[in-house]
Amino acid sequence: MGRIVIFDTTLRDGAQMEGITLSLEDKHEIIARLDDLGVDFIEGGMPASNPTDRQLFSSPVTLNKSKMVAFGSTGKPGVPPEEDAGLNALKDACTEWVCIFGKAWDFHVTEVLRISREDNLRLIADSVSYLVRNGKKVVFDAEHYFDGYGSDRAYALSVVRTAREAGAEWITLCDTNGGSLPGEISEAVEDTLLEVGDCLGIHCHNDSDLAVACTLSAVDAGARMVQGTINGIGERCGNANICSVLPDLKLKMGLDIDADISKLTRVSHAVAEIANLTHNSFMPYVGSKSFTHKGGMHIDALLKNPSTYEHIPPEAVGNHRNILISEMSGKAGIIKKLDDMGIEPTEERVSLVLDRIKEMEGQGYQFEAADASLELLIRRITGIGKTPFAIPAFRIYIDEIGDSEIKSEASIKVVDANGNMEHTASDGDGPVDAINNAMKKALSKFFPEIDALRLIDYKVRVLDERAATAAPVRVMIRTTDGRSKWTTVGVSTNVIEASLIALVDSMKYAVTKDKWTE
Repeated sequence: MGRIVIFDTTLRDGAQMEGITLSLEDKHEIIARLDDLGVDFIEGGMPASNPTDRQLFSSPVTLNKSKMVAFGSTGKPGVPPEEDAGLNALKDACTEWVCIFGKAWDFHVTEVLRISREDNLRLIADSVSYLVRNGKKVVFDAEHYFDGYGSDRAYALSVVRTAREAGAEWITLCDTNGGSLPGEISEAVEDTLLEVGDCLGIHCHNDSDLAVACTLSAVDAGARMVQGTINGIGERCGNANICSVLPDLKLKMGLDIDADISKLTRVSHAVAEIANLTHNSFMPYVGSKSFTHKGGMHIDALLKNPSTYEHIPPEAVGNHRNILISEMSGKAGIIKKLDDMGIEPTEERVSLVLDRIKEMEGQGYQFEAADASLELLIRRITGIGKTPFAIPAFRIYIDEIGDSEIKSEASIKVVDANGNMEHTASDGDGPVDAINNAMKKALSKFFPEIDALRLIDYKVRVLDERAATAAPVRVMIRTTDGRSKWTTVGVSTNVIEASLIALVDSMKYAVTKDKWTE
């Protein structure tokens, strides 16, 4: 089949996802990530639609591997190409390649454009040929192609044939509504190949949760270009997920692509961060849960041979294996965790750790996501490393100060490993915030790095709803120092105490994570 061409549309189709707004700086940063990944084409946006995209395409973007693409539509009915603002914006864009979409479904031609089917074909021919005459290489996106193919096969084929004869170098078949099945996709692709030759691409939306499957079916049927977005972002249910398609093509189907999939996880997380989205931890290949194992029998087999419960090595896509420690994990998981921490996994240590974890999980603790609390617990049980500080006492004051405003103040005593004490107090927006502020204020005298800490998530879970206000609660806290992130956990029938336990663990981990206190 030859090499499969990768066309990324994160910055255009992906940016149509609800809640996403990308600045010019955001787009340039994502472009740099995609170029480093090695995709063939980067569709940057629509120069005729908004100031950000006009500025993006006003000067060339320096790239190492990828080619920038400006996006637009065929011209407006009744307007000569030379006078069409959208086509001229594409003509003037500082890119060699442009992509335009045109109607391939007769229903859209008559109901949306309100023109005849013959006029639509002339519109496509005139638009493509105008751009080609002005030195552009054209990708033609046949919008709603599979719906059109099902409605009137002959007309849908005439649309792509017209675009090809007018000079389009690639013809992309679009499942715009995302409602097609893989078998329907492959059948239409095979048929269309006979009409326009070996220049077909595929663009699938995920409204039936089949975008990746349909994309692979199209490639299997002969399509040589795939379009998609990082993390599958896009309007409605999103687009075909490049982060799944690329490893499927390379590792599962054995096809040739230029992209370096070992960088895929890093790019996936970076794009989510830039777009201000929470990264989907359950995403195949690149999610944090993709190679996470909890079951004891699974872990035991995995440690003997990773292929027993992993379909690919996680390193192939830049991810890593994660062994969860819980009452289900058994001794194999504990041994692996101790090894990772550089602690000799003696039979005594393994038994002590496992027994303590089971006991604490019976009280409501959960260490699967609380990586930092788990590490601190193992250090305490095994006697490896001293605790950097202790909290011998604290108090919380809550007062109403007028106009129904509630004020919280925390007073706390901190003692470091050498016996030095610091006693301080601080206000906060609430009791937990006050404790956090007071602890940081006191601890920064001993550990200046504490000043850089920031809480980025705080969750409270009631463990026994039947106990009402007397129910134990589990508090999970996510913390960052700007370089890394970690999670700690605390459990108590008192939400303040549970919060304090998690906060103390968070700060202990912060000052010991790079080197243990001797």
